Amino acid sequence: MSVPDIAAAMRAQDRRRFLPPEVVGDHALDAPLPIGYGQTNSQPSTVADMLTLLEPFPGMRALDVGSGSGWTSAILGELGGPDSEVRAVELVPELVESSREAIDQPWVHVHHAEPGALGLPGHAPFDRILVSAMADDLPRELVGQLGENGIMVAPWANRMHRVRRSGADLEISEHGGYRFVPLIHTRFRPA
Repeated sequence: MSVPDIAAAMRAQDRRRFLPPEVVGDHALDAPLPIGYGQTNSQPSTVADMLTLLEPFPGMRALDVGSGSGWTSAILGELGGPDSEVRAVELVPELVESSREAIDQPWVHVHHAEPGALGLPGHAPFDRILVSAMADDLPRELVGQLGENGIMVAPWANRMHRVRRSGADLEISEHGGYRFVPLIHTRFRPA
């Protein structure tokens, strides 16, 4: 996917639809905007950079981890088109509900985070995985959800990374410093 296609997809999925009323007037700023619950709607230039690294394509099976407002999920749906399957996963129930209301593509599905899991292992494998929250290290649970020749774009250790899976081999490249909210997920704890 070329940068102009990504820009067109971002325009088609108007950021204003995914923002709370108190910040909707700032939609054109190239800055992260608060969406409540300690989460943000990512900076547009960062989203464009991540999508360029992700190499989305029509008909892809994609996973959006830490989907927040649902904006990146809708952009992935725009890039993949109606033959794609985009799954988004979010920990904050209120954001799951508001993003479901904002997304108008029936091929984009927003899920509550599954207890004890990172991502959506029951729906794997995915061609593309986009992670919009900062991990401490390579999120191996998500690597396991990548299909053959799948690509994951994820920030960890304050750097953006691109991971391509080929069989058991991983090709990992680093793409500059970025800041994100922390990647958190639930874990079962025995009672």
